[in-house]
Amino acid sequence: MRIKFFLIAFLTSVIGFSQSVNDYKAVIVPLKYDFLKTENQYRLSTMTKANLLKAGFQAFYANEQLPAGFADRCDLLYVDVKRDSGFLITKLYLEFRDCYGKVIYTSQVGRSKEKEYESAYRESLELAFVSINALNYKYNGKTANSTNTATSAPVTSQTLAATAIVPAPVADMTDPNLLYAQPTENGYQLIDKTPKVVMKLLKTSRPDSFIAIKDGIQGSLNAKDNQWFFEYYKNDQLVSEKVVVKF
Repeated sequence: MRIKFFLIAFLTSVIGFSQSVNDYKAVIVPLKYDFLKTENQYRLSTMTKANLLKAGFQAFYANEQLPAGFADRCDLLYVDVKRDSGFLITKLYLEFRDCYGKVIYTSQVGRSKEKEYESAYRESLELAFVSINALNYKYNGKTANSTNTATSAPVTSQTLAATAIVPAPVADMTDPNLLYAQPTENGYQLIDKTPKVVMKLLKTSRPDSFIAIKDGIQGSLNAKDNQWFFEYYKNDQLVSEKVVVKF
């Protein structure tokens, strides 16, 4: 009876999550995970992308030029591989978040008893993908359809100009929490006076919005009312933190 209950619960969760991930066109894969020292160490980013493609997703590295039709960052999911603590066992799982940092789906935990890091990580990641393959992902066009409906009104050169011109928030140079933006290949890194990297930003199709990563939390940095705000989800609640940035 107990086994039957767990099987029903598992199948229900798979169906529920499948409906969620199907709302997104593609997945963005980072070049580096927090538990690794270098980009694509042990080729885990390569392995992640390859397995996502195998599972039916469209997947792109974070530094790739996205093709036409993928400009809206909220049409995309952002995957991360997490390491769980375990004695003599390597545990990895994948976490999919939306453009605001809200968790959409978490995979099962893949486990390995291999002693070498590379073998252990690769085996764990492969096993974590078993639950992702079970989703039978297929994009349902939901996000794209709602976007098309919202933008069905005629677009003129005046409206395009209005949306393109976004006043940049003016930084208060006397603020003790002031951060300085340093350009990177795909966006910026924000540093304090130490200097210490506090936040990483990835460019989107909008000049007033960035994908933001701070202390392992992924969200977005948005311009509102002449100020910048770091927004992310915590315990299913939207958190908005003011950030003072000098670009």
